[in-house]
Amino acid sequence: VQLQASGGGLVQAGGPLRLSCAASGRTFSTLGMGWFRQAPGKAREFVARISWNGGSTYYADSVKGRFTISRDNTKNAGHLQMSSLKPEDTAVYYCAADQYGGSNYRRESFYDYWGQGTLVTVSS
Repeated sequence: VQLQASGGGLVQAGGPLRLSCAASGRTFSTLGMGWFRQAPGKAREFVARISWNGGSTYYADSVKGRFTISRDNTKNAGHLQMSSLKPEDTAVYYCAADQYGGSNYRRESFYDYWGQGTLVTVSS
């Protein structure tokens, strides 16, 4: 599976931004999908996850209520709608996909496929 993240950019604090993840090479609808981010000088961290059918979503506490993860299996795409952005949301955002599901979705090792990152910069 190849994943392509896009939609990053520069946004003012309080503003919205929508990231997309396009999948190719395998039936996307069978895979769970997650978003991670890595801020400068910090480790990559879990942001959100959505199950293969969109029935379950999970969020890091730091983004809960501000970010919404979604997917469109008819278009082999996933999205991360971000609102009320804060300077501390500045990071490279990565989309990832997993084959088998489970409970360890906050761990990078849970995911089988990764896209390249897209940079989100939130100015104060």
